[in-house]
Amino acid sequence: MKILYAVQGTGNGHVTRAREIVPLLKKNHDLDILISGIQADVELPFEVKYRFHGLSFIFGKKGNVDIAETYRKSRLKRLMNDIKSLPVEDYDLVISDFEPVSSWACYFAGKPCISISHQAAVLNKNSPKSRNFDPIGKAILRSYAPSTSQYGFHFKSYDINIFTPVIRAEVRIKEPLSLGHYTVYLPAYDDARIIKILSLIEDVEWQVFSKHNKQSIRKGNVWIRPINNDEFIDSMSKATGVFCGAGFETPAEAMFLKKKLMVIPMKGQYEQQCNAAALEKMGIQVIKSLKKKHLHKIKDWVSSGEIIPVNYPDITETVLRDIIAIEAKARIDKMSLLSKQSDFQISEKTNFLKKLNKIATGRF
Repeated sequence: MKILYAVQGTGNGHVTRAREIVPLLKKNHDLDILISGIQADVELPFEVKYRFHGLSFIFGKKGNVDIAETYRKSRLKRLMNDIKSLPVEDYDLVISDFEPVSSWACYFAGKPCISISHQAAVLNKNSPKSRNFDPIGKAILRSYAPSTSQYGFHFKSYDINIFTPVIRAEVRIKEPLSLGHYTVYLPAYDDARIIKILSLIEDVEWQVFSKHNKQSIRKGNVWIRPINNDEFIDSMSKATGVFCGAGFETPAEAMFLKKKLMVIPMKGQYEQQCNAAALEKMGIQVIKSLKKKHLHKIKDWVSSGEIIPVNYPDITETVLRDIIAIEAKARIDKMSLLSKQSDFQISEKTNFLKKLNKIATGRF
């Protein structure tokens, strides 16, 4: 089967998941890869056939999405041209991990698009939702990358088409240790604010992986480090705890590595607000922002936070095989139905012509 696998490049999570999924799809299928977006710090170690600017949400520095910068870098005309130029009709199956170019290209071409993403799970009616009313955020999440079938990954299997997280092989092979430091990944905050707050919690080493700094610097007990995939995994596997945004992959990997976890959901980001709601139900510590008024909660978490046990078996290959089998069968059934409808229409047309002939010859 010829498959197009399209990956959202706005965040690192989509790309890290693709690093696991691509080799599995390549085992039995002719695979082309598409990536769009400009925010990922992790590279795909595979040949990529299509690279697009896409539509990226730009991280701010105060715990939010930078709307002005997002609009400035949106390149909507280029996005429409990319959608029109993508030859989705060349593929038997299009799989999108919340990637807009492939999804909208399929939409306009009337072609099925299979969503295999965390966002598909967040939108499922059975998944935990934020208590904050955010119809605009929900609408954006629904319309950003439309699909005809949805399969999702989440912190728990909330429905029949929701599966536990894809944990990277590099993470699975790590032996978890607790060396006393805390690993921090808060890309929506600038380094100055992180240092200002975390330096107030003394006798703790904070290893901060920064999206805003390309050099390693130390400020007291806070170590600012540029993002590096291997170094981040190593730091996290040896940490006592992980303090991060309410994304998906990093919290999932932290729990898998048996780390106590605290998260801050991004402001105005519906997906992260829903993730925070799910994590809070599991017993994970959630704070609203990185401000002094929440300092006591961080201190309490450092001194007495609990590890929440999870069971995330390696089922990715089985999940992919089952999804492709389901979608292939649906495609065959649809073609069979169309064929039967066509045969029926031909039969009806033939009968109609026979009646006309009888009328014309006076034999009706």
